[in-house]
Amino acid sequence: MTLPTGGSRPGCAFIDGIDIDAVAAAVRGCAGVSGLDGGQFGEVASYLPGRKVEGIVVSGGRVRVQIRSQWAVPAPELAALIKAVLVPLTGHRPVDVVIGDIDDPPSTPPPRAPVPPRRSRAAPGLPPA
Repeated sequence: MTLPTGGSRPGCAFIDGIDIDAVAAAVRGCAGVSGLDGGQFGEVASYLPGRKVEGIVVSGGRVRVQIRSQWAVPAPELAALIKAVLVPLTGHRPVDVVIGDIDDPPSTPPPRAPVPPRRSRAAPGLPPA
């Protein structure tokens, strides 16, 4: 891991030339992404000075991005979008997109019991309607 030099943002860190914070922000900004996903045991993460960024791993010349997807978003389209957004940040490195989880479907109201028809009250002396 290398730390940036010069006029870089305070607290940002690079791993093998990749700005982890920029990658994380770009992925979070993609339509259909609910968030970054660190895996069941937090094993998908980049460790930076004093903190970690879950869902991003740079290793072996590749960038792995693990996300939580919104419900009903087509996985191939979402992966293609993420890869396209990351090209300026990752350059020639391959990007592997893993969908680690999917949000629950939107809640639907429980079905209502049918309402029995109302009987209209007829005026005295008139037959019911």
